Amino acid sequence: MKINSLRSSFPAIFISIVCGALLFSCCGKNGGDVPVSEDSSSFVMLADAVPDAIMEIRYYGTYNFVGNRIDGYEQPTALLTKKAAEALRAVSDDVIEHGYRLKIYDAYRPQKAVDHFVRWAADLQDIRMKPYFYPDLDKSVLFDQEYIMEKSGHTRGSTVDLTLFDMTTEKELDMGGTFDWFGPESHPDFCGNPETCEYTGDNSKSPAGRSISAQQFANRMILRKAMLAHGFKPLDSEWWHFTLRDEPFPDTYFTFPVKQL
Repeated sequence: MKINSLRSSFPAIFISIVCGALLFSCCGKNGGDVPVSEDSSSFVMLADAVPDAIMEIRYYGTYNFVGNRIDGYEQPTALLTKKAAEALRAVSDDVIEHGYRLKIYDAYRPQKAVDHFVRWAADLQDIRMKPYFYPDLDKSVLFDQEYIMEKSGHTRGSTVDLTLFDMTTEKELDMGGTFDWFGPESHPDFCGNPETCEYTGDNSKSPAGRSISAQQFANRMILRKAMLAHGFKPLDSEWWHFTLRDEPFPDTYFTFPVKQL
């Protein structure tokens, strides 16, 4: 969720006012106008475009870092631009040949949802989900460390959060960590080099001395290689997050809700 961070040392009410003003005026980090759109005509439902994918839309439910259904998720479906969905279908066809299916956690994310994340992060008293998603962090650092941002690449419609489902074991492939874990353990280079796919076991960046095994690192690399091979680019802080390199709306943030089209 990389864009502009807020300072968690500001009082919560000040953060809310500033965020509201920024989002209302739609100003980007360079002060220019950020195009917004309610037009969903260039989007498709992933259930139709990638029929073999499994859907577990975390922000429609309550098992997420907030602990509530997120604003803007009106139905448990996933949407993506047509161009990104076509590329993801190629990824799906690829991994199926190796005994896996894609499992989707999130795709297009409306700006309303991002605003919800910002409000939640400003409320330092709400730490219900801390044991599950950020046990090693004080909630006050989430803005400064850019875990929560005012804008998200997901809102441009060509970013997807996903993992692999092993058709032999009928379980998710063990990635050594959960989706939306806030910490260096989620970084693709944790305990290894994602460029060479070499496992190093170096867990020095983990504040709690956590680690992942060689097999867990290798599993992350299976997903990464498949996504990169079909036109997606990774994020350096989340093993599950990929954006279409040639995304059709690189500067537009969409506002329509997540529901069946």
